[in-house]
Amino acid sequence: MNLYFELLQKPVFTTDDVNQYYDNIESTRSALKRLMKQKLIMKIRNNLYTCISGETGAPVASRFQIACMITKSAYISHHTAIEYHGMSDQVYYDVYVSSETRFQEFEFDGYTYKYIPAKTQTGIESVKYSGGIRVTDLEKTLLDSVKDMDKIAGIEEVIAFIQSIRKLDENKLFQYLAEYHNQFLYQKMGYLLETYCKASGLTNGFYEMCMEHIGKSNRYLSKDIFQGCYNTKWKMVVSDAKGYLKNGVSGEDD
Repeated sequence: MNLYFELLQKPVFTTDDVNQYYDNIESTRSALKRLMKQKLIMKIRNNLYTCISGETGAPVASRFQIACMITKSAYISHHTAIEYHGMSDQVYYDVYVSSETRFQEFEFDGYTYKYIPAKTQTGIESVKYSGGIRVTDLEKTLLDSVKDMDKIAGIEEVIAFIQSIRKLDENKLFQYLAEYHNQFLYQKMGYLLETYCKASGLTNGFYEMCMEHIGKSNRYLSKDIFQGCYNTKWKMVVSDAKGYLKNGVSGEDD
């Protein structure tokens, strides 16, 4: 048996995966140390490994595959999901990982893996033949990006994402919005999609539903707006053509 070639079948593996080839944990640990010394595998973090490609000398696992193995409930979301769906022209070196289990932020192979608390387990797709990738669907990615706009992508990036969407499932948006139960999210989604979205699949009923849930509060669309005008329909101060900054860093919306 060539252990390296066996492990190549798994982009990311753990001690338990290696232990199935041995009778005891000490033999497993010795095998891992030997392969690391031979530069055939790399340790990503505690109990998480990947093989090194003999052709490129780089890790076999992609950042998406690594992210989804950090915890049992982990999946990629926010801007990382936008990248995975092929709807961003920018590569971020921050990898956003939603998980029910908290983990410490860490770096590997030039990328920083950042923990995002998973609020729900709906809207997550397990991608076939992908080596274990789990990612938010388009609608959930949109809601998460809008919800955490000031914290992660920034208003400019979110608007660019919205403008790139060609089709949305209105029923999924209804479901996910109800699960988040966030008045400000209804407010932002209604305004942003009505203003910037050209996707098919949305009816007037969607905007009417958003209007019914926005409450009476007046808000700023983004904490990074320094010039703007008041939108009476959506009860928000919104940006003019140049009235926002990119990549805000403020905290998550309540």
